[in-house]
Amino acid sequence: MMLDIRRLVKHYQVPGGEPVRAVDDVSLSVARGELVALYGPSGSGKTTLLKLIAAVMAPDSGEVIVAGRDISHLTDREAARYRLCEVGFVLQTFHMIAGLSAIDNASLKLVGTGLRVREAHQRMTPLLTRLGLDERAEHRVSTLSMGERQRVAIAKALSTDPGLLLADEPTGNLDTRRGYEVLALLRELCRERDTAVLLVTHDPQAAAVADRALALRDGRLVEYLPDAPPALPTLQPQ
Repeated sequence: MMLDIRRLVKHYQVPGGEPVRAVDDVSLSVARGELVALYGPSGSGKTTLLKLIAAVMAPDSGEVIVAGRDISHLTDREAARYRLCEVGFVLQTFHMIAGLSAIDNASLKLVGTGLRVREAHQRMTPLLTRLGLDERAEHRVSTLSMGERQRVAIAKALSTDPGLLLADEPTGNLDTRRGYEVLALLRELCRERDTAVLLVTHDPQAAAVADRALALRDGRLVEYLPDAPPALPTLQPQ
């Protein structure tokens, strides 16, 4: 398994009240090349779970095994390197530099690893082409559509060839059609690159493209029961 979460616990103390059980004895595995969708209402613990997997915070107990290594208690320096090289993030908010081009933004992680800008651009060009952004690569991201910006964000997340991709509401700013295109693209890319993907979402379309769909409620994993199967848009061949 690329990601193996074992009996993970994270509680928050509330002055004068009962502890908030944000993540409560969660066990979950995601294999290479697999896309798992995780649903849950606000306050269910999804964000806390992602932060634990990203080594932004440490659990109270349990383990987060990524590529055979427990990343639950890394030093700050080790955690920063882990987030830079071993895990990718696709977020609802794109966190881009508006004045830079699409390829410059997509290359930021590579440049952060010490690669020269020209080399980073050379490495990113095939991926941007694969994402349908070859003609937009030199355009400033402020001129791109929301769907194009999300594709730049995907390119940036995959730039260091991470084995694990964490996607937090990646379709939140997209309409139904563009949202489904991004979900389908994530599925294709995780297959092609043998990347494990954990997708946290409210989007009912995600269950249709995911290999598995789970739900988190009050910090615990439960069975995902959709209200109704989503109506998927018809995509034109590219």
